[in-house]
Amino acid sequence: MKIHLIAIGGSAMHNMAIALHKKGFEVSGSDDEIFEPSKSRLDKYGILPKNGWNVNNISKDIDVIILGMHARIDNPELLKAQEIGLRIYSYPEYIYEQCKDKTRIVIGGSHGKTTITSIIMHVLKQNNIDFDYMVGAQIEGFDTMVKLTKKAKYIIIEGDEYLSSPIDMRPKFHLYKPHIALLSGIAWDHINVFPTFENYVSQFEIFVNMIEKDGTLIYFDSDKEIIDIVNKLKLEIEFIAYNSHNHKNIDGITYLQNENADYKMKVFGEHNMQNISGAKYVCNKIGVADTDFYKSMMNFSGAAKRLQLLGKNNNTDIFLDFAHSPSKLKATTKAVSSQYENRKLIACMELHTFSSLKEDFLPQYKNTMKYAEQALVYFNPHTLKHKKLKPITKEQVKQAFASDNVTVFDNSDTLQSVLKSINWREKNLLFMSSGNFSGIDFKTFTEEILG
Repeated sequence: MKIHLIAIGGSAMHNMAIALHKKGFEVSGSDDEIFEPSKSRLDKYGILPKNGWNVNNISKDIDVIILGMHARIDNPELLKAQEIGLRIYSYPEYIYEQCKDKTRIVIGGSHGKTTITSIIMHVLKQNNIDFDYMVGAQIEGFDTMVKLTKKAKYIIIEGDEYLSSPIDMRPKFHLYKPHIALLSGIAWDHINVFPTFENYVSQFEIFVNMIEKDGTLIYFDSDKEIIDIVNKLKLEIEFIAYNSHNHKNIDGITYLQNENADYKMKVFGEHNMQNISGAKYVCNKIGVADTDFYKSMMNFSGAAKRLQLLGKNNNTDIFLDFAHSPSKLKATTKAVSSQYENRKLIACMELHTFSSLKEDFLPQYKNTMKYAEQALVYFNPHTLKHKKLKPITKEQVKQAFASDNVTVFDNSDTLQSVLKSINWREKNLLFMSSGNFSGIDFKTFTEEILG
């Protein structure tokens, strides 16, 4: 099997390329520019292409083209592949092609997808259960974000609701047809492709309706939109509702509680307690006993950039989180603030995604930073130009957050200077962004803050 990936350098795409290479396929690819860590990882496996698109990469002896979202519809390699009639798949389409004969477990929702998928992967690995997977972040103990084999009975898939490819406008999670689906919550996101909240919610209803007959839906039962979807369903499936797992906090440490014992956790926060509960039901469906689940969870430290501990000393803990949407922002600041009752929280977030920088969407952030002692909000005006969005001002952002503790920055150097000037005694720092605040090296910055 000869496979060519157009836009191979993306986070998901380069992991797919490595997984297919490991499976024994002949893999090639192309991209206009490839950055780290994709570059080194592709080079390690001997499949790093030269930069640039080249129609000579495309020939009739290629069995499959996989098209990444980064490519444009007028990409010369795509046009050549279409012209000569090659089979063209989006990334999620080809994931499905590779797992038609497996039990498909798909984790969907506006928040918590990566963490829940990571928990399930961690527990199954700890209990020596073989499985394939696709997850949206690097997970400790796993060398790639994608694994595709012939022998694994199960595949765990993080079900992203964003579009599949430039020529396939279906949300990714509509293509997986799960046997076991989990839905964690619905909060409006990706407004560039889902212009209304109603339109966004409808994508999750479609996802649930694609569960295979006699399958299972595991769902968070305190989300109004999910409950509305569940109440409309007329499917021949099993329904399992979940909520936050019983827990207690002692001296900044969270313990899961069940009938027989308490289990010390490395993760914390209400959302994580919800994520753990949902993941447990998925693991139970695969045959993992509760006791084995809890024992495995005791050494789970979370996914990259999901309340990731960057560093700590006796006075200060510094965290990095992927949070950028309003619901994630509020939940993450609340989690850190509640966990450390004797420390003040300095929360620093970046408006970086298309939705977060859209003038019409900004009011969704009202009061989302209220749990922080100080809330520092940053955006880069050049990012707005790059995304071809209408300019916004610091005053507009301040007004949208509608909280006296918020200070807005549009210069990264100024933001960093303010952070370095703070007396960090009995204070925690929380970075939240899908970017890096226009160039902050988090490792170096953490060392400077902690001294």
